[in-house]
Parts: sequence; structure tokens; C-alpha cells
Amino acid sequence: MSEPQKAAAPTSALDRYFKISERGSSIAAEFRGGLAAFFAMSYIVVLNPLVIGLGKDASERTLGIAPVAAVTALVAGVMTILMGVIAKQPFAMAAGLGVNALLASTIATTPNLTWADIMGLVVLAGLIMTVLVLTGFRTAVFEAVPESLKTAIVVGIGFFISFIGLVDSGIIRRMPDAAGTTVPVSLGAGGHLLGWPTLVFLFGLFFTIALFIRNVKGAILWGVLASTALSLILEAVVPSGSVKEAATGWSLNVPSLADMKFTTPNFSLIGSADLFGAFTHIGPLAASLLVFTILLSVFFDAMGVSVGLAAEAGTMKDGKVEDIDKVLLVDAFGSVVGGGASGSANQIFVESATGIGAGARTGFANIVTGVLFLLAIFISPLVTIVPFEAVAPALVVVGFLMIRQAVNIDWTDWGLGIPAFLTIIFMPLSYSIANGIGAGFVAYTFIRLVQGRGKDVHWLMYLVSAVFVIYFGMGIINGWTS
Repeated sequence: MSEPQKAAAPTSALDRYFKISERGSSIAAEFRGGLAAFFAMSYIVVLNPLVIGLGKDASERTLGIAPVAAVTALVAGVMTILMGVIAKQPFAMAAGLGVNALLASTIATTPNLTWADIMGLVVLAGLIMTVLVLTGFRTAVFEAVPESLKTAIVVGIGFFISFIGLVDSGIIRRMPDAAGTTVPVSLGAGGHLLGWPTLVFLFGLFFTIALFIRNVKGAILWGVLASTALSLILEAVVPSGSVKEAATGWSLNVPSLADMKFTTPNFSLIGSADLFGAFTHIGPLAASLLVFTILLSVFFDAMGVSVGLAAEAGTMKDGKVEDIDKVLLVDAFGSVVGGGASGSANQIFVESATGIGAGARTGFANIVTGVLFLLAIFISPLVTIVPFEAVAPALVVVGFLMIRQAVNIDWTDWGLGIPAFLTIIFMPLSYSIANGIGAGFVAYTFIRLVQGRGKDVHWLMYLVSAVFVIYFGMGIINGWTS
């Protein structure tokens, strides 16, 4: 966990409001953190439209690439700023990849369901979460979790974002299904590291590590900027193209200093969600199960990510995230706004850890990140100039910083050690923070019962564990109801 520097006396109203000096930070550090967080997250403006913008619904309608890109940047900017102003935490928000993939796959496999219908379900899930926050239930669940499991969540997220960095950079790749192998992933392409993009990642990784070792301020941001500069030079001299064209290409966006383009955004998707259309088109039971699935994923993702980020930023007191009620309220509102704009549920982004690693400690960093997202609505190069390979090293390094918390877990107690282990390993391997939390919770309640220590478990842990059992068995339940 990052230890805040000794607090200095506030020098302005801005400083006092965001607690910049109180948390041992500075305006310059917050700017660095905000920039780093934006660079780490900006890919979502390109990727979210590819995930949900092209799929046809029951009416043969697509959301469209340009409209989704516009609302993705808009909602990310607005929600990130709101999180900074209201909760005063450096937790940036954007469309969650887990939820948008769920929406896309559901549209593809569910007859009679439209995009307006499923976005309405996202809004409903957000409204339910808002009620759970306002009644104190969501915070109560948060506080019922044992400290060792909270620490395991931090460590699991560390492994998860490091794994994301390795996958995004192409260092780790999924084995093609046609290979007929039981090995799910491999090193690079065919077991070998190939291409200039890989070189950019390796340069960025070792350069960032060197800066950290030498205690250079803004090591994360300098690493991203240096890697981006190298990627621009390499692509101009020896073009690699996209990974879609060759295994040695860039993972998502090809870096280039294109002419500055000012675009007119298309906001036609805003307000198109149909709150109760799904209940008519696919039936109350199926629609309710979808709301439950969306709700559970977003509910626990936020809990896990906020713990991990707060631990790294040094904004936890007595094992609790500062202003957690406000954090969870804004997060819940992100689903309402994201669904209402048809851009998918907006969540606290785990890549915010990159901004924290670069110095962000307060919500002021969110103002910087949010404004850049709003500018990205109109200026396209802001989100296409930085390739995955330039940001991935920061994720790996920040993941390492979070993983160091593993020493604080009581591994000698099987009732804590096994659940912690399952929490940690499930997150990267299932590519889901919520899955890791669920595995840990279920294991914790089960082992405590076997140990004869059931009374030590908070009743909310039993309730949440039961909910996760239902969640993990959703495939079986859907089979029964179909």
C-alpha cells in the first residue's frame, strides 16, 4: 500500500476541498495521475463501440460505432468528474468491459430482445443499486468482509491488472481453438515474442521499473509517454499495422500522429433505453434473471476495485475506504446514466490504479481525467495515439505494487488462507473481479462452518454467499427455465 507523504497545510480552497495537501499530494502530482489514468483508460472509447456497436438485435438494429463512441466518452467524462467532486477519490469511471460483453452476448443469443430493452435492464440494475446504497445495505456488506479477504481482493486485483497488461501487450495470448491443445494461453505468437509492439512493451516495462527504482516522480506517466514516443517512431519507420492483419501488429489502435480531427458527436442514443421492454419481449422471469446478473457483477466489482485502489492510494482508515457511501452511490449512478445513454454500465475502472501509481491521491485527478474524456468526444487523436503496448507496462508495475499486500494475509488459518487464495487466483484466471470475490466468500462461509466457527461469520456473509451460489449456478437455472 502506498503511504501518503506528511501532510502540508492547505494553501487554497481547491486544496482544502479535495484534501490534496492532507493526503500528501500536490496539484502537479494530481495532474500526472489524471493524465496517466486517462492514457490507461482511453482505449475504452475505441473498444466499447466494437463490443456493443455492431451486434444486431431482434429488430435488426445496431447501436452504431460513432454513436457508441460519443456516449462512451461523454458518460466516462461526466461520471469520472462526479466521482472526483462528490467522493473525492481518484477512482475514474467508464463503461465496464465485463458488462458490455454480457450485453453483446445476450443480444446475440436472445430472440425478441432489443438494445433498448437490455439497456433498460442496466438502468433498472443501477436504480436497485442506488436504493441498496441509500438504505446502507451495500455499505453493510462491504464492512462485513473479514480483513484478510479485503486484503486478498487487493492482491487479486493486482494479479488481475498485471495479467491484463500482459494480455493487452500480446506477451500472453490465447491459443487458437483450431490448435487442438489443452493449453489455454501461450507466450506471444506460437510461443515466441515477435514484432515491434512487443519491443515497445518490454522497453516500457524495464524503463518504468528503472524509474521507480531511482525514485523518479511520475515514473508511471514518464514510462507511458516514452513508450508512446517509441511506438510512434517505430510505426513511422517500420509499420507493423494491426494485429488483425498480422500476429506482429498492434493490439488495438495503431499509433500515428494523424492530423488533428474535430468531429461532430452523435448523441442520438441518449434516452433510447426502454425500462420495461424486456419484461414484455422475453418474459418477467428471464428479464429478472438478467437484471440480477448485471446487478451482481457491478455490485461486487465496485466493492473489490474500490478496496484495491484505496489501499494503493492510502485513502483507507481503519480498514474502510474513506467516503465509501459516496463512492458506491456514484458508482451505482454510473449504471443508471450509462444504461440511459445506451453506452453500457459505467463502473470504477481498475486501470485507475495507473493514475494512483503516477501520484493521484484525490478526486482532483479525476477532474483531469474526466475533462480529457470530454475533449476526446471532439478530438479523435486523444484516444488513438497511445497503443495498448505503451500502457500495459504501467499495469504490470502497478499490479506488483498491489500484490505486495499478500504478506498481510493470515495464511496459517485455513478459514482465511484458502478463501484468500481462491479470491486471488479466480480474478485473473476467470477475468472477473466479481468471480474472485464470490469464490472467496463461498469458501469462507463453508470452511468456517466445517471448522465449527459458524458464529464467527457475519450473517450478511451467509446471505451474499448464497446469492453467489445462485449466480454461479445461473447456467443451470436458465436451463431449467428455458
